[in-house]
Amino acid sequence: MAQTPVAPPAAGGAKSKLYPDAKTALDGVVADGQTLAVGGFGLCGIPEALIAALRDSGVKGLTAISNNAGVDGFGLGQLLGTRQIRKMISSYVGENKEFERQFLAGELELEFNPQGTLAERLRAGGAGIPAFFTATGYGTVVAEGKETREFDGEHYVMETALVADVSLVKAWKADKAGNLVFRKTARNFNPACAMAGKVCIAEVGEVVEVGAIDPDHVHLPGIYVDRIVHNPSPEKRIEQRTVRSK
Repeated sequence: MAQTPVAPPAAGGAKSKLYPDAKTALDGVVADGQTLAVGGFGLCGIPEALIAALRDSGVKGLTAISNNAGVDGFGLGQLLGTRQIRKMISSYVGENKEFERQFLAGELELEFNPQGTLAERLRAGGAGIPAFFTATGYGTVVAEGKETREFDGEHYVMETALVADVSLVKAWKADKAGNLVFRKTARNFNPACAMAGKVCIAEVGEVVEVGAIDPDHVHLPGIYVDRIVHNPSPEKRIEQRTVRSK
């Protein structure tokens, strides 16, 4: 795993977490060969500005931990198109033709996970738990090469935790201390990705002063967030639009 470079002081003072744009927020943090945890589920709750800036940075040889790889030409699909990702640690991979093409051609490594297992591996990484046992995947290709044990007559497979060099997440609102609030299902994998990263950069739609968010409404404490980027106008693409025929 590549070592994460030391980040420079943020704009506005060494204690400020708010950065002027996605490119600046990534400067001094991302590097070739890193492992990144990226929040989102399909196109819901993805840090699109940070992903685009990551594409433009030109870093390569990346391992991306994410539920899926976006779609062709958007989200993490952009990084597949530029060949910046060498390995995906994912759950659902059915919406990206370039992903399919690279994997079947042997150009892209894939570590496939049941969705709940992926979430728990990230949560364990953030909690400092090195591994855990789960019944999910026992007796299938998911368990190949992994330790298995029997507890109370049931069979389990051991899964290891996931820790990323950098986490890129998307939230609805943040205060300047980095406390995050997510909106409905856009929360998805974002909190787990944030906690599993050594450095976490959050893209948010709204930034407020410290104290403006009720502590009981905070979904992710600011202790997990190192940098904040304000993106008030995301694209909000619809992944699959289904309409009723007239």
